[in-house]
Amino acid sequence: MRLVIHGKNIDITDGIRSYVNQKIERAASHFQNVINEIDVHLSVARNRSTAPKQTAEVTLFVNGSVIRAEESSENLYASIDLVADKIARKLRKLKEKRQDKARTKEVATVAEAPVVADLVGDRTPQLPEQVVRMKYFAMPPMTIQEALEHLEMVDHDFYVFRNQETGEINVVYERNHGGFGVIQPRPASGGNHHHHKAVAKSAH
Repeated sequence: MRLVIHGKNIDITDGIRSYVNQKIERAASHFQNVINEIDVHLSVARNRSTAPKQTAEVTLFVNGSVIRAEESSENLYASIDLVADKIARKLRKLKEKRQDKARTKEVATVAEAPVVADLVGDRTPQLPEQVVRMKYFAMPPMTIQEALEHLEMVDHDFYVFRNQETGEINVVYERNHGGFGVIQPRPASGGNHHHHKAVAKSAH
């Protein structure tokens, strides 16, 4: 398991590095055999009128899935504590879902997409100066329901995925008035505009 720590507007001291290792590795201690990499991003947003906002963002690459959590407070160590707790909860939830799926497969076998362990391969990303960060993700085909489950894990209000039925890139997102929507490309004969359809909100 590889743990990488980045900093923005902050020096990553030995003390901070040690604290991150302790907290994050403890949160992921029971899942090290399935975690490929943990990416930790620490940042400080300074505002003259308020106390500095200190943020800890953690992204885990877990055998075909991505788990992300972010927490902010006026104290970096408190932010690390909060985000470690959130990561631990999400890992437990992912484990429970995978166990439920494994039990279901005892009745009906479902073909799985191959897991891509190396997310970057032999590519060397070149970042333009104005881009803060660039990320590469494996994107195995999945159903809309599976995309909704991934959406719960990344702490964003949208999730980009490859639709298993069409092979096209879709976006599932949370609607302002409840439930979810899916953005899909319009067929070539219908022009270049996109359309979306609403999806009922998941019960869990």
